[in-house]
Amino acid sequence: MKSASMVAPNLAVWPRTNSDQVRAQRLGETLALPVLRTEYTVDADIDMLLIVGEAGISLQRVAKAAPLPLKVDFGSGGMRHRRRGGQNELLGRAVGVGKRENLRVVDATAGLGRDSFVLADLGCTVVMAERHPVVATLLADGLDRARQAIDPWLSSVGARMTAHAGDARLLSPVTADTIYLDPMFPKRGKSAAVKADLALLQQLLVGSNGDDADALFEWAMDEAAARVVVKRPLRAQPLAGAAPSHQLRGKSIRFDVYVRRAFDTAHSV
Repeated sequence: MKSASMVAPNLAVWPRTNSDQVRAQRLGETLALPVLRTEYTVDADIDMLLIVGEAGISLQRVAKAAPLPLKVDFGSGGMRHRRRGGQNELLGRAVGVGKRENLRVVDATAGLGRDSFVLADLGCTVVMAERHPVVATLLADGLDRARQAIDPWLSSVGARMTAHAGDARLLSPVTADTIYLDPMFPKRGKSAAVKADLALLQQLLVGSNGDDADALFEWAMDEAAARVVVKRPLRAQPLAGAAPSHQLRGKSIRFDVYVRRAFDTAHSV
C-alpha cells in the first residue's frame, strides 16, 4: 500500500468570489477538474485547491497549518532580490549571454519560471515549456500579470517571455540558440518559504512523468541549438553520462555546458 505522500493529490478549482466563477469554470473545463462553489467548506476528498481570484491563480494545500498559497509572481520581493544574486552571472555565462544580441533560449523544464525570468532580465528571449498542466497554468498566469504590470521593468521583462503548455519536445524543430534544462528535483532551499514551495510542488507532481531527464537531454542534443545547458546538483552525475564541454560551478549547483557550435551572430531577433 502506498503512503499518503506517494499518492497523487485530488485537486479542485475554487473561485474566491462570485465574480471569479466564470473564470474558474473555464479553468476547470480546461484542466478537467471539479469546480467548487464560492462558499466552499473543507472536503476530506480534496487535497489541493487551485484558487482563482482577482490577484491571480494560486495553488493551496488543504490542511491544517498549510503554507501560504503558491503562485508565480515575477514582481515579488524574492525575484527582485534575486536580480542581484551572483548565481545570475553563472546562469547567464552558461547559456551564452553576451555571445550574441537577443539570445534565444528554450527553457525545456520551466517549472515556476524563475530561471527563465532571470534570463529574460539579462536580455534573452525565452520560451518556457512546462508539461504539467497545473504548473503550466500557474506559469501562464504569472506571465500575464507581469506583462500587464504598471512597473515598466516588470512588463518589459515579461514581454521577452513566452509560455508553452506542453512537452518541450513538441517544439521541434527548435530554432533557439540555447536549450536549458533543469531536471533536478527536489532542490535545496535555504528558507522555510522556499522549502514549503518545493514541498507543495513535489506533492503536486507525484505520479507525473518526470523521470525521463536523460531522454529529454538526448532530444536537446539532437536539436540544432548552438549549446545545451543542464543545471545539476554540485555532486550529481552528468545527464546520460555525457561529459560536458565545460562546467560552471557554484556553491551548491553547477551548470554543465555542451557547446555544439559557435553562435550565429549574423542576425538578431
